[in-house]
Amino acid sequence: MTTTGKHPGSPAATEDPAPPRRTPARGGTPAPAPLRRLRRNAVVLAGVASLCYLLLPNAVVMLFSFNKPAGRFNYEWRMFSTDAWTDPCGVADMCGSLGLSLQIALLATVFATAFGTFAAFALARYRFRGKGTGNALIFLPMAMPEVVMGASLGTLFLNTRVAFGFVTILIAHIMFCLSFVVVAVKARVMSMDPRLEEAARDLYAGPLQTFLRVTLPLAAPGIAAGAMLSFALSFDDFIITQFNAGPSTVTFPMFVWGAAQRGVPVQVNVIGTAMFLIAVAVVLGGQIAAGRRRRRG
Repeated sequence: MTTTGKHPGSPAATEDPAPPRRTPARGGTPAPAPLRRLRRNAVVLAGVASLCYLLLPNAVVMLFSFNKPAGRFNYEWRMFSTDAWTDPCGVADMCGSLGLSLQIALLATVFATAFGTFAAFALARYRFRGKGTGNALIFLPMAMPEVVMGASLGTLFLNTRVAFGFVTILIAHIMFCLSFVVVAVKARVMSMDPRLEEAARDLYAGPLQTFLRVTLPLAAPGIAAGAMLSFALSFDDFIITQFNAGPSTVTFPMFVWGAAQRGVPVQVNVIGTAMFLIAVAVVLGGQIAAGRRRRRG
């Protein structure tokens, strides 16, 4: 007798299992691909807009460095000209004030970097009485308004009968640049691995050799950052310099401020463009050098 029905226990009699139910990922259903692309593009556009916002003033300065104004004021485009580039020192006293600002900025950078590096190592590596107070006082010039600091230093120089001029400006610039160097170098020193210096001492390296060949190269990025920041702050400062400059001492920011009342010459735009291009070249050079070091490492 043959049966046409299927045995209950046979594989054919078992029903196919239902497909597993997909549970949505935590956080809800993933966004469609077009929406994800829109979000990604929005982030990119926001970044590009921020860069354009930052670079727009520099672009205007570069553009008007090739302008030939009809009068004293270089605020309206008239015609393309390279006269200002061929004679950047054509305005009286402008290059003299530029040279003075460069001298003060270089000296302030050297002294602030040297003193700030030693202070940063002391605050990061050693314990001594008054360390907490020292850490707090380091931030004081950074938090103090420039008007207050400039007026305070001016009062100090008046009471001590120090003649206003190159020296008073240099002392003031070293004072506010010092804090930025200490902060930059201290952050780098605290992130350094002390075992590298211990390994150098285990290999019979003396204290000076360890400092020059291990500690100093490791701290070099922080020192360089503090030095560049000091130079930029010193060269650009106007308020503190105005309070502590003598009657015959005119830095480049003071010259630009005075010229703005009579009409800023095109040569100021030329100097600003040259400084911007030099800064871009320095940053790009640093990035290229860092990339090469990473590839070698």
